Amino acid sequence: MSVKRRSLALLVAAAVTVPFGLSAAPAQAHSQKRVVGYYTQWSGYDRNFLVSDLVKNGTAAKLTHLNYAFGFLDANGNCISSDPWADYQRPFTAEQSVSGKADEAGQPLAGNLNQLKQLKQKFPKLRISISLGGWTGSKYFSDAALPAKRAAHVKSCLDMWIKGNLPGAPAGAAKGVFDGIDLDWEWPASEGNPGNVIRPEDRENFTGLVREYRKQLDRSSWPFHGRYNLTAFLPADPVQIDRGFQVKQVFKDLTFATTQGYDYHGAWDPVTNQQSAIDGPAGDPSTAEFSSQVTIDAYLSRGAPRNKLVMGVPFYSRGWTGVTNQNNGLFQPATGPAPATYEAGYEDYRILKTKASAFTVHRDTKAGFAWLFDGTTFWTWDDPIEMKRKAQYISSRNLGGAMIWSLDGDTEKGELISALHRNLR
Repeated sequence: MSVKRRSLALLVAAAVTVPFGLSAAPAQAHSQKRVVGYYTQWSGYDRNFLVSDLVKNGTAAKLTHLNYAFGFLDANGNCISSDPWADYQRPFTAEQSVSGKADEAGQPLAGNLNQLKQLKQKFPKLRISISLGGWTGSKYFSDAALPAKRAAHVKSCLDMWIKGNLPGAPAGAAKGVFDGIDLDWEWPASEGNPGNVIRPEDRENFTGLVREYRKQLDRSSWPFHGRYNLTAFLPADPVQIDRGFQVKQVFKDLTFATTQGYDYHGAWDPVTNQQSAIDGPAGDPSTAEFSSQVTIDAYLSRGAPRNKLVMGVPFYSRGWTGVTNQNNGLFQPATGPAPATYEAGYEDYRILKTKASAFTVHRDTKAGFAWLFDGTTFWTWDDPIEMKRKAQYISSRNLGGAMIWSLDGDTEKGELISALHRNLR
């Protein structure tokens, strides 16, 4: 998707120096669909999945956009780093780095941000955004979005992440790393993580916040109107959509938005179920249907443009144990979350794949989902076959592309993103 420029920019382009890291257009897959992936701040810890691994497993070449998760807000609404060591202080060896060169003591920028900067040098069309909030980082969004505070909040975030003025680092050390802002407020006017501030007026304030981001981003990038991306992560539940989002108004200022295409069910439910089905499965005992079809239809019916809707897909599984051995484990009572490597009830695809031979794979081709079951333990199962199915659905509905949470869940060969990428049309 080409970046729109003001007519003035076309006249003066030859005389204007483009800031480092701001490419003229986003990267493209072989189709016109976006491929958006989240790389998490903590991927380099227990998982030891580094930015350089995005090159090694072929992921970086298939991405159009990368969202770095997450930047936080403090109680005053200012942007902060929740982990400065991971973000911009950690040194990388030559073997660990994207460039193949070791970080040197005293260099202006290190950590993941410097690795992302190197990634952009290697893939100059890749657009990278800082994602703000997330499940544990959305506590103060409601305060920051208040009319009296939002301009200062946006200025703080652009100063830190776009202008690159990081605490304790030389001025502008991270300038050019990010091409935009991704708002991941979970959720306006709806409870997310316990303790989050929420208000009934969050709905209107989110619209105002998006407008303020668009205004200040455009001012920062003048004369290249729209040069910086502005995106948002949006919920799957139609109730949360109506409570927190003025869909038609918000999309006018967003470059695109990604929808929650996973966590429809998980071990917080007492019975097993799908977590990312395309359509509602027959026999689902849930009171309300959660599926990608329901979510996409909800946004379209509320005025979201198809080409700005990017559907989320998971590179991980949700699991239960102590499952009643009936109906191949589907829609059965469970005693709790399945044991897993990093978090009970949650397992990366690359890890679960190594254990899959002990399970039987079951697929609901009509509803579009799969699961593993061994008589006791049940895991949702988004493998390359299901990624192909999701890509075909995205293409058939002429949506704007696919979004991945999260890139560290794929295998060393990039099996999931390859299946997704080659089937988007």
